[in-house]
This record gives sequence, C-alpha cells and structure tokens, in this order.
Amino acid sequence: MQTGENIQALRKIMDFTRLLSLAVLGIHFYIICYPAFRYWQLTADITDRLISIFDSQVIFQTELAAKGTALLLLIISLIGVKGKKDEKIRRRTILTYLITGLILYTISHFFLMLQADIQTSSLLFMGSTGLGFLLVLAGGSLLSRLLQIKMIKDVFNNDNETFPQEERLLENQYSINLPTKYVLNGQTRNGWLNIINPFRSTLVSGSAGAGKTYFYIRHVIDQHLKKGFSMLVYDFKYSDLSTMAYNKLLKYAKNYKVKPCLYVINFEEIMHRCNPLEPRGMTDITDATEASRTVMLGLNREWIKKQGDFFVESAISFVTALIWYLRRYENGRYCTLPHTIELMMIDYRRLFSVLTQQGEIEALINPFVSAWEKEEWGQLEGQIGSAKISMARLVSPKLYYVLSGNDFTLDINNPEAPKIVCLGNNPQKLQTYGAVLSLYVNRILKLVNQKDKLKCSLIFDEYPTLVADLVPTITTARSNLVSCTIGIQSIEQVRKEYGAEQANIIAGISGNIISGQVSGDSAKKLSETFGKIMQERESLSINSSDTSVSRSVQLDTAIPASKIAALSSGEFVGMVADNPDQKIELKMFHAEIVNDHQAIRLEEEGYRPLPQIRKVSEEEIQENYRRIRADIQELISAELAKLLPAEPEDKREKQSVENRAQGKTLKTTAKRRKKVNGEKKSLSL
Repeated sequence: MQTGENIQALRKIMDFTRLLSLAVLGIHFYIICYPAFRYWQLTADITDRLISIFDSQVIFQTELAAKGTALLLLIISLIGVKGKKDEKIRRRTILTYLITGLILYTISHFFLMLQADIQTSSLLFMGSTGLGFLLVLAGGSLLSRLLQIKMIKDVFNNDNETFPQEERLLENQYSINLPTKYVLNGQTRNGWLNIINPFRSTLVSGSAGAGKTYFYIRHVIDQHLKKGFSMLVYDFKYSDLSTMAYNKLLKYAKNYKVKPCLYVINFEEIMHRCNPLEPRGMTDITDATEASRTVMLGLNREWIKKQGDFFVESAISFVTALIWYLRRYENGRYCTLPHTIELMMIDYRRLFSVLTQQGEIEALINPFVSAWEKEEWGQLEGQIGSAKISMARLVSPKLYYVLSGNDFTLDINNPEAPKIVCLGNNPQKLQTYGAVLSLYVNRILKLVNQKDKLKCSLIFDEYPTLVADLVPTITTARSNLVSCTIGIQSIEQVRKEYGAEQANIIAGISGNIISGQVSGDSAKKLSETFGKIMQERESLSINSSDTSVSRSVQLDTAIPASKIAALSSGEFVGMVADNPDQKIELKMFHAEIVNDHQAIRLEEEGYRPLPQIRKVSEEEIQENYRRIRADIQELISAELAKLLPAEPEDKREKQSVENRAQGKTLKTTAKRRKKVNGEKKSLSL
C-alpha cells in the first residue's frame, strides 16, 4: 500500500544500506592502508581492536571482496530510490557517470603497486576508489530520476487521425473507380475510391491547382464514355476537356449500340450551330419564362439574389413575352435568341402594336403598354431599359450565327441519336458567354430528365460560372440515370454567386463528396460532416515525489479542418454513397488518388485535335447577321400591314396610315382594358 509510513520505512532502509556500504568501504581503507594511517597518527588501540574483529571476516580478507561488497550495497540502496523525474536528463550523462565511476573504482588497485611512498600510494588508492564510488552513486541517483516513458512522438497527430478505408474494387455498369494510397497507423496501404452510384450526384471541390480535373474529372469522362454514357461537358477552359472527350469517344465508340456524335458549341472558333430556343422544345409559355430568366440572370449575376424585385421581374417578363411571341408566330419560324434581341430593339410604338395582337402574352405586356400610354417614361425605361442594355451585350455576329442554326437538337440522351455535347467557354468573356451557355444547359437539363432514355453524364467544370439550377436534376433525375458531376472551388464561391440557401442545398443533397484543398468555412463544414473516430491520448504528471502517466481513448475529429486546408495536389478527402445491393461500410476516405503520370502524358501527346467542322467566312457571318435583322423588320412591317385597310402607293401616306394603325391598335387595347376594369368595378359594387 502506498502509505506515508511505508514510504518512510523504505527510505530509512535505503539510507541504512547506503551507510553500510560506506562503512564497509571505510573499514577496507583502514585495513589496507593501515601503514599510512599509522604514519599520519590516525590510529588508536581501541580502533585497532575493533578493526581486528572485522579483519577476520570474509569480506575483508581480499580487496576484491571488500570493494565488491561495498559496491553491491550501494547498488541495493539505489534500487529503491525514487527521485523527482526530469525530462532533461539524458542517458548519455548517466552512462558517462556510471562507466567512469566503475573504471576508477576498479583500477584503483594499481595505485598500491606504484613505486612510491606508502602515503602517496594510499592517497591515490583511496581518492580513486572514493571518486569512483561517488560517480556510481551520482549516476545511480540520476538513473532513478530518468523519465523512462516513451511519449507519442507524432507531433501533428497524423497516426492517430488515420482510419481504415475501402480496399476492395467495387464495380458496376455505372461506377467510377480510382486507385488510391492511404496511411493507416504509419503504414502506406492501397485502396480504391468507388463511386458506385454516380446518379446521386458528385460534388468535387478544391482550390485552384488542387487537381479536380486532372485527378478526377478526366477519369469520369474516360470511364463513362467507356461504359456507353451520353454526355454533356461544360469546358470552362476550352478546349482541354473537349479534346479529351473527342479522343475518348474515338477509342470507345464501339461500346455503343448506336454510335454517338460529338457536337461542340464555341463562339470564337465556330464548330456547330444550335438554337437553344428550338420551337419543338418549347411547348408552354413556362419554357419561355425559364429561358428568359436564365439569360437575364446570366447577364446580371447580381439579380440572382434580387429575384422578386419589381424591376428584375419586369425585365424577365418582357423578354418572356418576346420569346413566346416569336414561338407562336408562324409556328416558331423566328424563335431564336438573336431574333428576340432584335425584336427588343424595335421602338415602343411599333413593338407594342404588334405584341398586343398575341393574346397569350397580353397579361405580360399589359404593365408596359399601360406605362407607355400614361407617358410614364421613367418607369417604362426602368422596366425595359435594363433588359435592353443587358441583351445588347449579346449583339455579336458570331453569337448570332451559332445561336440561329440547327445542326443538332439538345436531347443528348436520345437512344436513337445519342450525343456528346461540349460547351466551350472563355474565362476572359465569362459574363457574356456564360449567360448563353447557361441557356443551353437549362434546356438540356429539362430534356434529359425523362423516362426511357440513355444513361447520361453531366459534367460541369467550374459550375459557379453558370446560371443553372441543378437541384431538380439532382433530386429527381436519379431514376432516369442522369449522373451529375459538379466542380467548384469552394462552397463560398457558390454562396457568392447563388446565395447561401442555394449553396447549402447543393452541398447537402450531393450523395458523393470529394474535396481537395479548401479552407475556411468549407473545410470546417467538411470536417463536421466526416465526424469523429476513436483516438489514443497520453498525459504525463510529474511532482516532487512521483510521476504518473495516463493513457485513454476518446472520440475526436477524424479529419480536422486544418488538415483539409493543407492537402497536397492529388490528395482528397470525402465520402461516397452506396446502393442497397452493394453496401460500402467504409464510406469515408482520406487518400491520394494514384495517376499514372507517364501514361497520361503519352496519351495526351497522341491526342488528335478537334476536327474542323465548317469553314465559315466573315462574309457569311455578316450576311446571317443582316438577315436576322431584316427578318424582324419584315415581321414588324407585315404585322402592321395587316392592321391597314388598304396599301397606299405613296410612301408618306403609307407611313401616316401605319402610324394611325399603331395608334388605333393601342387605343383599342386601352379601351378593352378600361372596359374590363369597369366590369370589375361594377361587380365589386
């Protein structure tokens, strides 16, 4: 029992044993150096008689026995010593004391054989033996104070923050499988990153240079094309991903029942043409509303957070009315975005005269006509002017050329005509091109989310540069075999572009989360998502009389935010989703994705460049631009002519009659509105 009485008793025994060793050594000195003591007159009869008694004992018969007994008693006295522990004491110091002391204690015998007087020999003998004895005593005392506990030397707690990861290769006809390397308890092991259900969407985050494209997105393109997916690739830095998709398609084309075609939308190096407002794809006015909202929010990113504002909604309603009017006019003959822009630029008197003839959009244009009739020009310009200024940025002959053609339709997962569509952007013209590409994306999202279609992979590199609501696709398209891969730099980036609510929804509903180096709030939220694991802990307590060490196991963060912020390129953390028939117990991972850099470099060197689809001269582009403007002028003239009673021959008279027709039309509209208001008033009375 560790009581005070026992400790005091042990201490007295140790002190007595040490005193006994000193006594044995002193008697040995008196006996073996007696002539010197007698010379120094340090002898007496009584001491001689006492020493004679000890001299007859075995331990004093020889020098070896006496010194050995003294050393043994010293060692016994040191065994029970409990000195104050000191972390600064080093083993080398203790060994130096002990070895030096033992050497001096042992070789002191040779001083007695020196050819010198007895006094000198005796002093050297006793001095060497005594010094050796003291050094052994000092070394033994330090040894009892040595902290012999090996504390954990893992400064950054790397070994503790490791956990088992999936080492099985789990494949199916939709999966994405990447080899990995991870560390478990200081050992490097091989594992697999298995995205066995990509239809639950994959959120890939990481700052610039973290390796999102090189380590993950390139493998999605490769493996999904190998498994026969149709595909949409948003190529933010054209033409990296487009070239890769083209060459992968050449390699895996034989894996498709119907060979897919590759289409590339690029506004600088014109490849293919496609009309995102294709009439057959717009069956309801809500389609026009969605298209209008996408374009306007894409051109004015700050409007995303102001949806519901009067002037924002007014601009969207005005563009909606124009798009739906062109959709209904001659079965959508002029239903393109360039025609919509040109129609918007017509002066109000002529434009409103024409638009009021279409009953389906009367409710949409009513506020604008009312403001015009009341001559509230400030309000009218506030409602329409922002839309005209924004859309004017899209007035470009090249844009008009691409957006007014019909090389392909946007139903990319049509089993009878599968497509690989690449949308190329330019970071230097992000806001202009991003709005139009967002329109393509939103139209594709609606068309692919249908039953009985081919499996489809949607890949968005730098998603926040688009204005596309992916939430309905993520939540409802899983059963229609639509996979969504969303590349972002951080959740803060999404929050900046779309607002906190939309950012939290996208981060929360993505089933597969893969993250490279991120910091701030993104790293903190990821760390909380990954949860905690059991980790070992050690604590050391040192006081004047004792040292205590405690070891415990407790739950602590599996992957701290600081570690996520310090990931190297190619290192990823995350969590994967599984299937009911293909369970994954170890869903969480913290590993390095293994790329064969040499093989990838050789493969890229052998890539074929994208083929030149068409040679378009500047004259053809300008001619198309002039034709679109002429189409709108002809439309306005034709519709106004229908309001004329007869066709005057004189141009001045024709213009006068046309103006009267425009005024008559607007007055008729005003009378109709007043009549309706009067009926409402009488009903209320």
